[in-house]
Amino acid sequence: MSDIFPKGSAWMNEEFIQLSEAKIPILDWGFLRSDATYDVVHVWKGRFFQLDKHIDRFFKSTEKLRMPCRFSHEKIKRILAGCVKKADLEDSYVEMIQTRGMSPNFVRDPRKATPRFMAFAVPFGWILRPEDFEKGLDVYLTDITRIPPSSIDPTIKNYHWMDLVTGMLDAYERGHHTALLVDEDNNISEGPGFNIFSVDEKGINTPDHGVLEGITRQTVFDLAKELNINVNKKSITIEMLKSSEELFATSTAGGVMPITKVSGENIKQGKVGDVTRKIHKLYWDKHLDPVWSTSINDILL
Repeated sequence: MSDIFPKGSAWMNEEFIQLSEAKIPILDWGFLRSDATYDVVHVWKGRFFQLDKHIDRFFKSTEKLRMPCRFSHEKIKRILAGCVKKADLEDSYVEMIQTRGMSPNFVRDPRKATPRFMAFAVPFGWILRPEDFEKGLDVYLTDITRIPPSSIDPTIKNYHWMDLVTGMLDAYERGHHTALLVDEDNNISEGPGFNIFSVDEKGINTPDHGVLEGITRQTVFDLAKELNINVNKKSITIEMLKSSEELFATSTAGGVMPITKVSGENIKQGKVGDVTRKIHKLYWDKHLDPVWSTSINDILL
């Protein structure tokens, strides 16, 4: 099975194991009902970036789902660091997961289930590879409506991805890199695992509701403040999107990524803009700053 699984390591049931051994029962609510939450943090050059913020959001998600995590903040840190260490990775994508678990005798009451925590580390993965930065992303604008916040709280990181996966398939079949979904008012929402930012003469704009409050999204707010760039949280219409001076996406899987085309049509001249470049550079500069990042070795001391 080594040809299926990437290099990596996992943690379940109080022990570190091979990725191929990390399994949950078929009757786990996380598998059957997508009744789970998760968070993803990345490691760059042996340092976690914004680790505490990711764990804090994970705890908030488990609380909102009424299945509080039974582990401490420090224990989760050590589990995540241990996964990276066991996998011998310097740059890594690290995921923590909690499912509802399995209820005794498969009773339908989710309160009877015991939550299940697990984690894994694999090599760092990119939505946009560094060597493709100048080309940027070509994002397909779908007419798919993102699951509305009246149905599922978007601030809880979740696996309800069928709308996103459908968008990805539509994008791939048409030759684009990834997809962008709209909200119930036909304004711009988000993409599969990333937030969207539009740049115009008033500064940086990003949707103000119905999206995951990404850690990288918040990082952009903080970086923009350092750079004296105004940030506006507001609805972004399709017209605003297409007439933007610049567009970029943000995600743990890749950081700050320029979008140079929407559905194959250039944004401005189809080149990476100055604002995107400044934020992208400062974002990666912060990865070696101890205020923003944490050494794996320090956690495991």
